[in-house]
Amino acid sequence: MKYEVVIGLEIHLELQTCSKLFCSCSTTFGKEPNTNCCPICLGLPGSLPAFNRRAIELAVTAALVLNSNVQLKSRFDRKNYFYPDLPKAYQISQYDQPLAKGGYLRIETDGNYRNIKLERVHLEEEAGKLIHSGESIIGSDYSLVDYNRAGIPLLEIVTAPDITCGREARLFLEDLRSILLYSGASDCRMEEGSLRCDANISLRPSGSDKLGTKAEVKNMNSFRSVELALNFEARRQAEILVAGGTITQETRHWDEEKKLTIPLRSKEGSSDYRYFPEPDLLPLILEDNLIKEISAALPELPAARRERLKEQFGLDSSEAALFTVNRSLGDFFEEAAGKYSDYKNLAKWVQGDLLYYLRESGKTVEEVDPQQFIELLALLDAGEINRPVAKDLLNEMILKGTSPQIMVQKKGLGRISGDEQLLPLVEKVIDENPGAVENYRQGKDKAIAFLVGRVLARSGGRADPGEVNQILKEKISRG
Repeated sequence: MKYEVVIGLEIHLELQTCSKLFCSCSTTFGKEPNTNCCPICLGLPGSLPAFNRRAIELAVTAALVLNSNVQLKSRFDRKNYFYPDLPKAYQISQYDQPLAKGGYLRIETDGNYRNIKLERVHLEEEAGKLIHSGESIIGSDYSLVDYNRAGIPLLEIVTAPDITCGREARLFLEDLRSILLYSGASDCRMEEGSLRCDANISLRPSGSDKLGTKAEVKNMNSFRSVELALNFEARRQAEILVAGGTITQETRHWDEEKKLTIPLRSKEGSSDYRYFPEPDLLPLILEDNLIKEISAALPELPAARRERLKEQFGLDSSEAALFTVNRSLGDFFEEAAGKYSDYKNLAKWVQGDLLYYLRESGKTVEEVDPQQFIELLALLDAGEINRPVAKDLLNEMILKGTSPQIMVQKKGLGRISGDEQLLPLVEKVIDENPGAVENYRQGKDKAIAFLVGRVLARSGGRADPGEVNQILKEKISRG
């Protein structure tokens, strides 16, 4: 019997606010453990929660860019479970009346587009963080609890069981991250835990519409881990079913080192959480005007930007994709393009040499002045410097922030050209390398490249290789 894979994702997104969801404690990452805490986020007796308006606005923003239907009325509930990182022994979340319902995200796989449907988008508070003595909770002698994260505004995005393999899940998450970054709802830093993903995966007979028994997979800390974990889990379940076994509903832990999932605990159902309305919070009522204002202020999203970059600047698909995924690089390109009209040449330098030297130096594109970059290209276009010199100037400009024009003047890096300047260098190289000259005369074309290199070295890289090549050939042919 053949089986098909069915995957649904639960994405937890920390919203980019300065304070927590129900109190004024800071959300700053990396502070000393248990210093960003107060009676409210610690759940001490007598403390009462109060809504963070900015968190609600960002949640609505995220829901809108995901094509979800924002509800004018939603409600918070208590989700009851006992775990050390949950100080109140319940989590304030949303259950049967979420902030937004439905929605979709369009992904591309192998040139084909399809919509991955969403079931809901809802708000909840973050739990604390367990710090284990070992590499994971499994095998650790003890765990410590840091409650700094408890109460941070969290958006949960739940997909329909609409994904068919690990690769699709990865593509969905990559596109989701890009859209949410553009929206400004979150910084989406997986390394800081502000974007996390759990997955429910099951198998069913091909052609069936009945879902199989699912396993929840946790501890996937990168998009690559998501793809690997789900593909492994699909193979594991298939082997069990083919052998005539049954799947156990459970939560499984992805072991990054061993590249396999291992059982963690039995999987809870919604009834186990004993949801009931949060008595300390009134229902959340949104005005239609607020939703319209947020909708009107939405930024340009990645898909729209890709198409605009191609149309406005004549970029090809790969260039537009790069400047969309790397938003800062795209912003740099667009700012420079406002003052430099050779868009293809600009794109070539930005995605090529600029990106290379940024990686080599450890600098970011935000540290580079677009005006200086344009100045460099203008010097090259005017023939005042050649490409090797331009590349050296670009590297120094990135490292030190010095104007290319000033560097050319101070270091005497202007281009050397014409017989008057180049002929003495050519004659010197011919005199010093009679063997290479004779090889060229005998038809060995590689010899001329060697001689051109020697002239360029004597010119300090300031001569044009093409011009040097021509003068060399003429001088050698004349004897």
